[in-house]
Amino acid sequence: MKNTYDIQAFGKLIGKSTKTLQKWDREGKLVAHRSPQSNRRYYTHDQYLEYRGLKAPEQGLTIAYSRVSGVAQKPDLVNQTKALEAYCHQHALKVDEWMSDIGSGLNYKRKQFHRLMEMVELGQVRRIVLAHRDRLVRFGYEYFEAFCERHRTELIVINGENLSPEQELVRDLIAIVTVFSARLHGLRSYKKVIKDAALQKD
Repeated sequence: MKNTYDIQAFGKLIGKSTKTLQKWDREGKLVAHRSPQSNRRYYTHDQYLEYRGLKAPEQGLTIAYSRVSGVAQKPDLVNQTKALEAYCHQHALKVDEWMSDIGSGLNYKRKQFHRLMEMVELGQVRRIVLAHRDRLVRFGYEYFEAFCERHRTELIVINGENLSPEQELVRDLIAIVTVFSARLHGLRSYKKVIKDAALQKD
C-alpha cells in the first residue's frame, strides 16, 4: 500500500479528474499537500480514507520547525527542511506550516518559536516535527516536551539520540562552553571600541 500519491494517481484512485482535484484544492474542499522544495501536489492514504469516510479528519496542525544559530549557518536550514520533508513524505504527514528561526537555542524569544508555543498553548497544534531536539531549544527540552504533552501536542524528533545520563551531561557542558566562548569572543571584538569610548569620556 502506498502512503502518498501524485495528483494523477490519486484522481484515478477516487475516480476524479486532475482538473477536479485542482479545483477542490483551490476551494479548500480537498487540499493537497505540497512539497516545500518543488511545490508539487501530493495526497496521502489518510486523505483517501477520509474521502471514503473511513477515517475522521485529524484535529490540529502539523508544524515542521527548524533553526540555526546564525546567518552563516543558513544553508543548514535547507538541509533540515529536506530531511523533514523526506520524513513527513515517507510517513504520510501533511505539514500545515513550515517554521524556522535564526537565533540561539538559548533565546526563548525567537519569533517563530514564541509563536509556536503560543499556538500549542491555545490547542492549535497536533504535532511538531524536528530534525534534532536541540533545534527547538538548547537546554530544557524535557520541560517543553512536558508542556506540549499537557496540551496534547506530539513532538517528533527524526534524528533522536539515545544517550546515557553521563553522555547527556558532557554534551550539555560542551554546549555551554561553546555558547559562552562565542559570547566572550564577541565582547573581545568590541574591546577597542569600548576602550576608545572610555578615553573620549575622560
